[in-house]
Amino acid sequence: MYARSTTIRGNPSAMDDGIAYMRDEAMPAIQEMDGCIGLSMLVDRRAGHCIATSAWRDEEAMRASAERIHPMRERLVQTFGGEPEVQEWEIAVLHRMHPTGDGGGARLTWVIMDPSRMDELVDGFRMSLMPRLEEMPGFRGTSLMVDRRNGQAVGTVAFESPAAMEATRERARGLRGEFTAAMRAEVTDVAEMEVALAHLRVPETV
Repeated sequence: MYARSTTIRGNPSAMDDGIAYMRDEAMPAIQEMDGCIGLSMLVDRRAGHCIATSAWRDEEAMRASAERIHPMRERLVQTFGGEPEVQEWEIAVLHRMHPTGDGGGARLTWVIMDPSRMDELVDGFRMSLMPRLEEMPGFRGTSLMVDRRNGQAVGTVAFESPAAMEATRERARGLRGEFTAAMRAEVTDVAEMEVALAHLRVPETV
């Protein structure tokens, strides 16, 4: 399974308009595309930061959707302002203990490492990190998306609410440091965001 993420750092005052456009116009159109298995939108209202992600059955379906999605991305950028950053990923791990509803919290961690060791990262995330994440209060699910060509990866941990996410911040910091040191991976960014939209039919990989 694959995913395309669009990150926009725009105008905080445009956040509600951007969410409404994704919910009412873009999402229904994208969900009708062949091979689409879900869409999510994460936002940081104070910073005007959003990440819209569409998930696809395979790489071919993701590539085939690009032309049709482009004008929707342009419309979203016009709403938010700012410049989009588009990335394509392989969904290496996806696990849901409970559904994450709109209004939940999500902590994202981006790392970079030697591309030749990506399988080690995926196995370590699934076998050693994920069981410890499940123990966190308010835990809903987790995912790991990877770009094997350039050694980039992003892990997401979803919580029942932003408050539950905030309550685990210190514990998450410790786990993050321990895991990335073991994997010899460099953390490039960490973000805590609100789940504005979560309409996913992505099958579990564990």
